[in-house]
Amino acid sequence: MRRAIESPHPDVRHANLFGIRSRKYELLMKENLLEMDWTGLSPDSKFYLFISQDSALLSEYEQGMKLPDAFTIYSVGIATARDSLTIHESPEEVHQGIWDFAELTTEKARKKYELGPDTRDWKVTLAQEDVSRSGPSKRYIAPILYRPFDRRWTYYTGYSRGIICMPRPEVMRHMLSGTNVALCVGRAGQVIGQGEWNIVACSRHMTDLNLFRRGGNVLFPLYLLEDESSKQGALTPDLALRPNLGPRFIGSLCERLGLKTDGAGRLPHTLSAEDIFHYAYAVFHSPGYRSRYAEFLKIDFPRLPLTSSLELFHALAKLGSELVALHLMESPELNNHITTAAGSGEFQVEKVSYSDETVWLDKAKTRGFRGVPEAVWNFHIGGYQVCEKWLKDRGPKRGKLGRVLTQDDITHYNRIVVALNETIRLMKEIDRVIEEHGGWPDAFVTDKSDLASREPSSQA
Repeated sequence: MRRAIESPHPDVRHANLFGIRSRKYELLMKENLLEMDWTGLSPDSKFYLFISQDSALLSEYEQGMKLPDAFTIYSVGIATARDSLTIHESPEEVHQGIWDFAELTTEKARKKYELGPDTRDWKVTLAQEDVSRSGPSKRYIAPILYRPFDRRWTYYTGYSRGIICMPRPEVMRHMLSGTNVALCVGRAGQVIGQGEWNIVACSRHMTDLNLFRRGGNVLFPLYLLEDESSKQGALTPDLALRPNLGPRFIGSLCERLGLKTDGAGRLPHTLSAEDIFHYAYAVFHSPGYRSRYAEFLKIDFPRLPLTSSLELFHALAKLGSELVALHLMESPELNNHITTAAGSGEFQVEKVSYSDETVWLDKAKTRGFRGVPEAVWNFHIGGYQVCEKWLKDRGPKRGKLGRVLTQDDITHYNRIVVALNETIRLMKEIDRVIEEHGGWPDAFVTDKSDLASREPSSQA
């Protein structure tokens, strides 16, 4: 805009133009841009947003703790670069594929596994060298949370630019024993048009970068291995662990809750790392939290509001622990199936659809899972509709027929339905408990004088 360019202090303005592409092109060619309905912006140096943002609750939201300040070590999930080679349904499939891959010539391996051309960060030769250098050995076959409720297996040596493109060993090494737990959240914010913020999960294993489809996946382990020199593949469940929680975060939380600390950043005996993890998990699943701070959850990590009520903290931690157990597939509640089989014969995934509270597996709608509530069918984690995604990943692809679900597959899917149904119930319960303790923001905000001193603004 000429006026803005000529001004020593140019204005930043924003406008939307909706419609089909051809119509927008036509309007842009004919319209005088200076006469469009522009909205003035004042982008700040933190994010330089060039869109309007209702920041009336920003001061309140910013009293919450930043996740990078709460956890000392974290990283995005691993990037495989070649899922068809590295991600498999079982350890046996990994063993078969990796051993075969290591023995083939470079070009035969490229063709057989449809690996495509080399890139800067992933080359067939480097992947084969990585596998050969490590054995190959079964000790490097490890579980990975690939998608929500979808654990797969991979070959993980921890070497960069090998069989795994970006293995993130500085963080993933802490997840290899299977006894740790990690918070998984997206940093880039909710995908536009996909409803409320829901980019949060938990895992006992490594996670894939695309766990949430878009929005990324950043993994925050709850514990770290004491022995920093231990090597990948040699980890066992009995290694000593220490909380991956920052001293400043521990101090702030204990101060809010009125608990005494030793000043060295260690947790008091009355507060466990698991309690804190479960509390955070409950807050991030609060529908009230997600709707109240929707403007700010579009960008950056979610902030964790801290309560000064010990009673509320423990109540939320209890509900959070139930959620975590459900999402780790460890809750005994998962065995109380609410679905029944529709139809008979092999449950082969042909075309996934939903009607009459039934998830159908075939075009004719003769086989499927009956008794799936509509809210469960529509439940999303990140960019994935969980009940649909898990089945579609086992459907027809590349000219091959869909998978015939085993009894273990069927049981697992029934358990996913229970997990999501219970999640919906617990999310409502979390909001009810918060409301009993003052609601938003009174149950969490302690510095109300600071909020009163700041004028609400309609722009970031």
